[in-house]
Amino acid sequence: MALITRVSRLFQADFHAVLDRIEEPGVLLRQAVREMEEELARDEQRSKVLTHEQRQIITRETGLKQSLQDIDEELDTCFAAGNDELARACIRRKLEVQRFGQTLSRKRGALRETLEELDSRLRENQARLESMRQKAELLAGESDRARSGDDWSIPDITVRDEDVEVAFLREKQHRSRS
Repeated sequence: MALITRVSRLFQADFHAVLDRIEEPGVLLRQAVREMEEELARDEQRSKVLTHEQRQIITRETGLKQSLQDIDEELDTCFAAGNDELARACIRRKLEVQRFGQTLSRKRGALRETLEELDSRLRENQARLESMRQKAELLAGESDRARSGDDWSIPDITVRDEDVEVAFLREKQHRSRS
């Protein structure tokens, strides 16, 4: 049983080795770089959208502050005129504006946290992408060198007459000694 297990492991290892040679690491690395670039582009786009949304919330909060000031002035007028019914309506609007402002404030805080996490992830992914690009360049350089080493150029094998004469004399001398 142990022999069968060992033999199956050998076949499996050989099979994996064949697959590794079939898959070109350069192609896989370039594909990984492309996928990382696409993911970075999506994250950058999402960051822009969230930043725009955050600016809109800040603008709305500024408008709400102005609305609260206007309502306070109306309340002063209502109390000065002794109109409690109108004052209650103004207080109702003031409470609604305050609650909406709190909701916007919570949403702005959540957006800020999301943006911070997204920016952190963007920085990490950009560093990883740069590392992958460098690896791809190194791999491309190595494969170019490997390809250039695979070229079997015809070496210079020309033999001059002088070389023949020198070799002839050596052989003759070698044979006369033996």
